[in-house]
Amino acid sequence: MDPTAPEGNSVLRRIMVDRPEMMIIIALVIIVGFFVAVRPDAFLSGINIRNMAIESAMMMFLAVGMTYVIITAGIDLSVGSVLVLSGVCAVMVMRAVGVDHPLAPWIGLAAAMACGTLWGLVNGFFVAKTKLSPLIVTLASMGITLGLARLLSGGVDITGVPRSLVNSVGIGRVMGVPVIFLISAAFAVLAGVILHGTRFGLHTFAIGSNPQAAERAGINVTRHLIVVYAISGFCAGLAGYLTLSRFASTTIAGHSMDNLKAITAVVLGGASLFGGVGTMFGTSIGVLIPVVLASGLVIVGLPSFWQEVAVGIVLLAAVLVDQWRRNSRSR
Repeated sequence: MDPTAPEGNSVLRRIMVDRPEMMIIIALVIIVGFFVAVRPDAFLSGINIRNMAIESAMMMFLAVGMTYVIITAGIDLSVGSVLVLSGVCAVMVMRAVGVDHPLAPWIGLAAAMACGTLWGLVNGFFVAKTKLSPLIVTLASMGITLGLARLLSGGVDITGVPRSLVNSVGIGRVMGVPVIFLISAAFAVLAGVILHGTRFGLHTFAIGSNPQAAERAGINVTRHLIVVYAISGFCAGLAGYLTLSRFASTTIAGHSMDNLKAITAVVLGGASLFGGVGTMFGTSIGVLIPVVLASGLVIVGLPSFWQEVAVGIVLLAAVLVDQWRRNSRSR
């Protein structure tokens, strides 16, 4: 550290390098403050807050899986498409069983989780066994899974979700809080405990920091990476099922930006694209940035495609900050 640097700059530098969660909280407060100042009536309305809670909950599932993957220095671009394919498979299975069958929601849940996990295993196999770049593998998966979803559905959204599922989960509330939000919060806590309090989480960080050293320490890196990508697929499958409960239909064309939003949330939350660094708490806060931006931009009257521009800019800024943090730690 430069001893001649002003003390204020040193404090800011320590916060940005060592406490990225604080930085993202400050950024979130600034963004929320801006939209509250511009449109307090609309932004703070009960409907908008509830919609943001539901949207952040849906994104949380993808971001949880992405956190594990990014900590291993990987990437998963296929989560949005796996979400779509899992939803299509789930609704087709439920229709085959009969939407009025009492077990249909549970069978649909099993189908969605199985579909997501299976595709995650495929991603993990090619990444860990063949040593192909995760970027290439999951980019190919993104196209394949979305194409399969369109083939199975005929390219149109499928309805036929059990009403009991929609009423209890999709639009259900407990003391005014959306059920989906409560499920995502519990899921994030569980994922955080596994990541930060178990040997599995310790091995995940070790592989992301130095896979060769992890291998020499006795960690089965290949098997661990396959499991990590399977977790990401499982999370996407679960998100696909909950999306069905929310919209009572598949949403084939509505998830093209989900992978970028999930990556943005994880990197904003302090995880490094170079691996070995990340927290589930940071991801939970980072999820709110794209959601608040999307909601706020709609409220101030900007066309919806500005959301994509905003998310792209935020992702670029997050990657630049990640690069700067990495260089700062290495000095």
